[in-house]
Amino acid sequence: MRYQDKIVIVTGAASGIGAATARALATEGATLVLGDRNVQGASDVAISIGKQAMPVEFEASSADGCRGLIEQAISAHGRIDMLCNIAGLMDWAPLEQFDESRWDQMVAVNLSAVFHLSRAAMPHLVASRGNIVNMASAAGLVGVAYSAAYCATKHGVIGLTKSMAIEFASAGVRVNAICPTGVKTAMMSNLVWPENIDVSLLMRNSSKLGDMIDPEDVAAAVCFLGSSDARQVSGISFPVDGAQTAG
Repeated sequence: MRYQDKIVIVTGAASGIGAATARALATEGATLVLGDRNVQGASDVAISIGKQAMPVEFEASSADGCRGLIEQAISAHGRIDMLCNIAGLMDWAPLEQFDESRWDQMVAVNLSAVFHLSRAAMPHLVASRGNIVNMASAAGLVGVAYSAAYCATKHGVIGLTKSMAIEFASAGVRVNAICPTGVKTAMMSNLVWPENIDVSLLMRNSSKLGDMIDPEDVAAAVCFLGSSDARQVSGISFPVDGAQTAG
């Protein structure tokens, strides 16, 4: 019960890592605000958890939407103890095929939303001496072919994480990032491989332990980094990648 009496926001909570994280935090006592553009999916997750979870319709690509999610959490609970920035988008293609609109959407959802949510939540996290866990990726630590935009946003999340960790350390706010390898989620299973690519360039970008990991593996890392067990941990990029990025 490391999260008893803690108010936690989880974005991307309708499915995948976000849903697994919400359920894991709930088992440890957290009161949850579940943000997702798929409000029905977030509601289904909230129902599976119980009355301690509140679904909120949330559009990550909108700065106003990000601020609105924080405002709704404060209106409902009066405080925020932890922000889990998990909502994300995966899209990939050879560079010449990746047009401006796809780039702009990737940056808005994967990077700008993390900035807007963190900025809006920070005064409340300072008041509670809370923390942020951002979802980066193994692709934020290395380059991945045909994924220039995705890699750029996830490298950006890591840079933002480190900067905020330093800036707010004296205020008692911790900020960390998690860097998973491929995760067994609908987002990954629905990906379509671009045509005419060199598959050999992608072979290094997988877990050395074998299969893709489960969302619950990532959720466990979130629960640790957000808890008092990690009270001296801040500014890290925590791989959950089966040695993908080890060398």
